[in-house]
Formats: sequence, structure tokens, C-alpha cells
Amino acid sequence: MYIYNVTLNIDESIHEEWLEWIKEHIPQVLSTGKFEKATLTRVLVEEEMGGVTYSVQYKTNSRESLDAYYKEDADRLRNEGLKRFADKVLSFRTELQIIDEYSVSFNKPE
Repeated sequence: MYIYNVTLNIDESIHEEWLEWIKEHIPQVLSTGKFEKATLTRVLVEEEMGGVTYSVQYKTNSRESLDAYYKEDADRLRNEGLKRFADKVLSFRTELQIIDEYSVSFNKPE
């Protein structure tokens, strides 16, 4: 499993507008068929530069799907946000590969 993570710092002047937009944008990315799931999270660490920081994590089962996203869809979908918000959003992208997943289950006494 792979995670395509996009971390974004949003200028407070456009925060609400951006948040509405990203909730429309994520389904557009998912509609490419390259990802199975996406998670939108707010980063709780305050940045010195200000603004509000978010992470969007798109999950896919194959490296091929991620590569196909870059080749077929990424530029078009990124440009929509760039045109709309210009220099009010700073972002960087990270690729992650899940090696193992663990969970804790709690047993209730019977």
C-alpha cells in the first residue's frame, strides 16, 4: 500500500474558502480511479509563518496507480488549486510505502 501525502499551509485570509474547495477537490482526485481512499487531517503544530496546515493522504494499492496519477491527472488537478489560490497556499508532497500495519484490540471480560 502507498500513501501520496500532500501537506498544505493555508493563509488564514482564504482558509474557509479553501476548506470548502478541498472537500470538492478530494472526490475529484478519487474519481480518477487511482486511489482507494483519502483522509483530510489538520496538522496541530502551529507554524512560525502562521496559517493553518492540513495533510491530505491518498491511499493506493500499487506503485503503478500512483505513477499513472502523476502521468495522467496530477498536473491538471494541481493547476486548478494554483489558479484559484495562487500564493496563498504552500504545499509539498511526500510518497510513503506502508510496510506493516498494527492495531490494538481490547478484550472485554465475559
